[in-house]
This record gives sequence, structure tokens and C-alpha cells, in this order.
Amino acid sequence: MSTASRRTGGFADTPLQKVALVYGIVFFIVGIGGFIPGLTSNIESLEFAGHGSEAMLLGIFQVSILHNLVHLLYAVVGVLAARSFSGSRAYLIWGGALYAVLWLYGLFVPHDHAANFVPLNTADNWLHFVLAVTMIGLGLLLGRGARDALRS
Repeated sequence: MSTASRRTGGFADTPLQKVALVYGIVFFIVGIGGFIPGLTSNIESLEFAGHGSEAMLLGIFQVSILHNLVHLLYAVVGVLAARSFSGSRAYLIWGGALYAVLWLYGLFVPHDHAANFVPLNTADNWLHFVLAVTMIGLGLLLGRGARDALRS
């Protein structure tokens, strides 16, 4: 494959694009799962936003309608980003950066405070940390490796 065709490759053509697609698919499953009784316990307490929602995805992660919609938005962006190398790289790095901000927000805003509008619990906070590290790390690592290969 020539360098020119590599730059304009197809949908989920590079490892970086495949990773963006996988994140998009996982976010879709999680976003939908947050609305499914059985996968989400206490679903009758599901609120649009705020710390009062007692719905728990997999019995671990506190969710709300807003939280689920954000996951679905991340899913759509991830799938669309997988169409291009640069889109995938931006999705992973900037999406991970947003998760890093959300992780810090969750650490400093008390879980029962009115400002905790997403809602977040300790499990959510640490999952956001893992998402931030892996998304940024993979975006930089796979983005750099493919960019270097394109130069040679």
C-alpha cells in the first residue's frame, strides 16, 4: 500500500482507527445498558441528572439519563472518528482528556453535593481515570507509530 493510500485509508483501516471504533462500540453498549432493567439495578430511580439517581449499571456504576446519553454521544463520535486516522487520534486524546477532567471533578466534588450532576460515585471516578489514561495513551502511542511509518 502506498503512503498516499495509507493516509486516505478506509473505515477503521489502521490500529488507531480500530481502537477508536472499539471504544465507540463499548460506549454504545454501556449507554444502552444504562437503560436496561437487569443490567441496571434500581432503574425505577433513574433521574435525568443529579446525584439523587440510585440506578446502578452492573450494580456498580451510578448512572442517570444524562450519563447514559453522554456514553451514547461518545459512541457516535467514536464510530464516526474511526473513518479517519486524524479523527481517531483526536477522539482518543481529547476524549481521554475530557475523562481526565471528569475524574478530577469526581474526586473534588462530594458525591452527595448538588454540583455532582452526572452523577458520579467512586467506581465511576476510577473508571474515568482508567479511560483517561488508556484513551490518551493509545491515541499518542498508536498515533505516533503510524505517523512515523507514514514518513518512511
